[in-house]
Amino acid sequence: MEKYLKKKIYIISFLFIPIVYFWDPDWLEFLGVQPYWPLFWLLPWSMIYGSIDGLIVGLFLGMILDSVSPDSSFTQIPGLVLSGIWFGKLSISSNGFIAHFRYGLICSIACFLCNSLYFFQILIKNLSDNNIFFYFSSIGNIFAQVFITGLLAPLLCSLLFVLFQKSRGKDKLIRFINK
Repeated sequence: MEKYLKKKIYIISFLFIPIVYFWDPDWLEFLGVQPYWPLFWLLPWSMIYGSIDGLIVGLFLGMILDSVSPDSSFTQIPGLVLSGIWFGKLSISSNGFIAHFRYGLICSIACFLCNSLYFFQILIKNLSDNNIFFYFSSIGNIFAQVFITGLLAPLLCSLLFVLFQKSRGKDKLIRFINK
């Protein structure tokens, strides 16, 4: 059983993304905002397996999170797909200390990108409203989420990166594109 779990650690960790996303633990929030959980999983996966797999997994993550989201008029797919492509183009650093801080910076930038795309969807949909300035207060929430995501990314991404590296090549069924 332990051998099976080690081989399938990426699938098990993938299933935890929607759970943690909606579990919303209070002790991990900053100014009432949670980190952007999908990026913690998407970054190490895309860095190991490449841009095409990052695009596909970003698409699946977006579809899963959109399908369980209470507000179905906005989507997270564009931000996660772009992040998956970008993460796949990044090289793996040999210096472990630099790589930890690099995870935080990369996840912060990607979080800003994802949240900005989501915010622009809201603005475009509500462009005809007279109270469009009402939505500008959420810019503080975007920066709070960027901060907490960048703060937790070195810890979580490096842990997942090690787990994915250990399980890489043990199961070929998850690979989408053969290289």
